[in-house]
Amino acid sequence: MKAIRVHEPGGVDALRYEDVPDPSPGEHEVLVAVEAAGVNFIDVYHRTGLYPLPLPIALGREGAGRVLEVGRSVSDFKPGDLVAWEGVPGSYAERVAVSAKRLIALDGLSPRQGSAIMLQGLTAHYLACSTVPLQPGDVCLVHAAAGGVGLLLVQIAKLRGATVIGTAGTHEKAALARNAGADHVIVYTEQDFEPETRRITNGEGVRVAYDSVGRTTWEGSLRSLRPLGTLVLFGQSSGPVPPVDPLMLSRNGSLFLTRPTLAHYTATREALVARANDVTAWVRGGQLAVRIGAEFPLSDAAQAHRQLESRQTTGKLLLFPGS
Repeated sequence: MKAIRVHEPGGVDALRYEDVPDPSPGEHEVLVAVEAAGVNFIDVYHRTGLYPLPLPIALGREGAGRVLEVGRSVSDFKPGDLVAWEGVPGSYAERVAVSAKRLIALDGLSPRQGSAIMLQGLTAHYLACSTVPLQPGDVCLVHAAAGGVGLLLVQIAKLRGATVIGTAGTHEKAALARNAGADHVIVYTEQDFEPETRRITNGEGVRVAYDSVGRTTWEGSLRSLRPLGTLVLFGQSSGPVPPVDPLMLSRNGSLFLTRPTLAHYTATREALVARANDVTAWVRGGQLAVRIGAEFPLSDAAQAHRQLESRQTTGKLLLFPGS
């Protein structure tokens, strides 16, 4: 079968579209024909070596498709079922063997929707529902509000009754964030988001800042918080955050700082299913809109990475094997 692998860390030229052995399911695994694979910043971090893995790397961690075969101890899935997953290495491929414990049934959803919500939708869910459980009356700051996680996070924050201040790089992106429900959107290329956030909140600051940008925004995010507020760093699209002096948290209002990951919030089968059930139900019910920003054949994964790294994309980027 065809897959995307990385033999040496580097730029997009490090992505190789090549033949690899077909996988076969183990006793507790399911073999799936991949119909769509999600493209995420963690894939870039794996490609560049920022998050080092043993080489060669089979790239990709998220996708959706049809079950081809099940291992002898699998009873929850059968051939023909439409399923989705996250956290499965080697998902940039035509077929993948997935532990049955990591699979979610896509009742009523398409492969495009399934592959677009597993990593980013579940991330938005844990951020708004668990890391800082938003309540009616809370005000939150969402960076990259027109991105893949951002658009979903804005919508889930609104479902929970929060007021949302988003940031975006262009007026076109700002319009997408507003359409997703953001109450205020700051075009950060024209306005400094920190004083503008203070102005919008009448000087009080926000309860939580959700920051996936990292190096260029984290200090402003910290200063945008109200006393006892929380800075949630869950990405670093502009680069890693430098070491932080804990006294900064004290001086700015006894603040909290956390750097969560999806793996810890879906560590058990029960947690994964509960979050996925919420997100898929919202999508089916029309409460959560999924935006597909761009689609590429699997062989053109390099172009997908170029677009993602340019930070000019909106919504989700997908790869399609066999196209």
